[in-house]
Amino acid sequence: MWSSFWRSRDRFSLDELRHLTYQLMKIQIVNEVNKDFVVEALRSIAELMTYGDQHDPAFFEFFMEKQVMGEFVRILKISRSVTVSLQLLQTMSIMIQNLKSEHAIYYIFSNEHINYLITYTFDFRNEELLSYYISFLRAISGKLNKNTISLLVKTRNDEVVSFPLYVEAIRYAFHEENMVRTAIRALTLNVYHVGDESVNRYVTTTPHAAYFSNLVTFFRKQCINLNGLVSDASKNPGPESTSIILVAVDEIEDNLYYFSDVISAGIPDVGRLITDNILQHLIFPLLLPSLRMEAVNETQISAVTSLYLLCCILRIVKIKDLANTVAASLFCPLEAFIKISETKLNGYISGHGFTHEREQSDSDNLDTKVESGSLRVTTSNLPGSSQSHQEDVAAQRSCSGSSLALREVLLSYVNNGDDMLVLGSLSVIATLLQTKELDESMLDALGILPQRKQHKKLLLQSLVGEGSDEEQLFSPEGSLIRDGFNSELDSYLQKLKEQYGVLCSCPEVAASPRVHRFQVLDALINLFCRSNISAETLWDGGWALRQLLPYNETEFNSHHLELLKDSYRNCIGTLLREVKGFWLDLLITVLCDEWRKCKRAIEASSPRREPKYVLLPLQKSSFEEVIPVESSIVAGERMCFCASSSTSNFLPW
Repeated sequence: MWSSFWRSRDRFSLDELRHLTYQLMKIQIVNEVNKDFVVEALRSIAELMTYGDQHDPAFFEFFMEKQVMGEFVRILKISRSVTVSLQLLQTMSIMIQNLKSEHAIYYIFSNEHINYLITYTFDFRNEELLSYYISFLRAISGKLNKNTISLLVKTRNDEVVSFPLYVEAIRYAFHEENMVRTAIRALTLNVYHVGDESVNRYVTTTPHAAYFSNLVTFFRKQCINLNGLVSDASKNPGPESTSIILVAVDEIEDNLYYFSDVISAGIPDVGRLITDNILQHLIFPLLLPSLRMEAVNETQISAVTSLYLLCCILRIVKIKDLANTVAASLFCPLEAFIKISETKLNGYISGHGFTHEREQSDSDNLDTKVESGSLRVTTSNLPGSSQSHQEDVAAQRSCSGSSLALREVLLSYVNNGDDMLVLGSLSVIATLLQTKELDESMLDALGILPQRKQHKKLLLQSLVGEGSDEEQLFSPEGSLIRDGFNSELDSYLQKLKEQYGVLCSCPEVAASPRVHRFQVLDALINLFCRSNISAETLWDGGWALRQLLPYNETEFNSHHLELLKDSYRNCIGTLLREVKGFWLDLLITVLCDEWRKCKRAIEASSPRREPKYVLLPLQKSSFEEVIPVESSIVAGERMCFCASSSTSNFLPW
């Protein structure tokens, strides 16, 4: 009999839950004497509730009957011990995460105890306590749906007026600890993906909408910090600096993927807020001006960093308005974004930014000349040259050389920039080509619409009887300009003026897509004539050229073909000089190997290298500093480089 009386209770039993609950009810103050018992009781109750949820509903019935949630809140009020606060938050997190019963979750969320714990003033000077608190908030967000979210908000006239979980969470959205920021982002995504319209209106109205502008401001600081790392790496290149840059790049791209995830929640106002803030706080005041500005203070960045960031934003943040607005911005000069008196040229753009003066031949339709740092394109007196086209070119001439459109700045880098600027500019062109959200008429206006897309559109229009002239389908003058593409670009230029205060001083430049196309072709052909550019960068140029001209050499004019032939002859001459002597027997092997690499790179669906590689310092030869220049090893490396460069000009276009 006595042995039965003293027999210990089963650890996972309803009796054990009763015992722990009654003992907690007796406690009137938490002190050093009973603190350990309180902590153990809270921990055990979490285990018992998880067990009961899976095996016996009587556990939760008792939990509701005795209002144990209220006891938790009471214990917190009478305790000043951080240890108890830690355990209470952990207990709540474990219960919320592990309870499968919807009935149980509804009960826990259906009273004000949860909101009281959310808004309780914990002593977050203890970093561990903050970590447990954030885990607690994230656990709650993991159970949100259209039914449960209504239990955590207060409404008035069917409008949400209070949402403690969201408001308290975004206070820590920019905490110095990356784990805290990650948890808060997961929480906000859980809120956005619920799809509750009243909550969506709440998070997109003042003052809560400021969260999205703060996100972009935080991201802008990361961009400036990245630029500092790139600058330091250029002065002290090495594996360590490269590793630091790659870590920073990962953080940059994680931020952009978060923007993309937020947009994917399908809240229209959120997409608009993110678009407006990215444009107004990042792209217009920082990235676009930096394409031609020196870093005159700590808030400016280099052209290379700006090119990389533009690529990342367009590649990851998939918003149609954002992509088309950025594309339209490329038709505006620098003065549209910042006063000339406050800027300095970023990098050298000479008075001959486009190096080759075109000579007119009987078979050529266009003549390009260099005047005052701008690319000038004039039409011959040909039947196909319309009066409006000539007017467009005349309008181009009205733009001064100091007012190059940003798209022309990109092309000037392809012509005259160093390896990194060339690679960055080619990356922007490739990104625009691959941005599905970008309207095809924008690509045509920029001069980079692939020929196959032009023919496809004209063919479809011809089939449905919309085309004004079926003969234009495969005509060299065939262009979306006849299809009224200008209205799309004009609408975005107007939007730039009215919504963002950006005035394009020379909007007529957008009226000549064929002129722009030849500018792009000229820049790419000129690139292959340069001897100071790495083979891999030339391969990227070949990839871009192949996208624009996938058919045959008749798409080039005679000057293009002559330049390519000259480049081919120069490369062959350089290669032959390198292989004289003991390398002759390896010539065929090296050329075959480099041919395969080049062909794969040019025919791939996307460029060989990601945009982030534009930020990394150029790697010197592994033997350069320890082996004499006249050695056979260095000579062999040089021969491979020459072979790589030569193969870029071997492929038939």
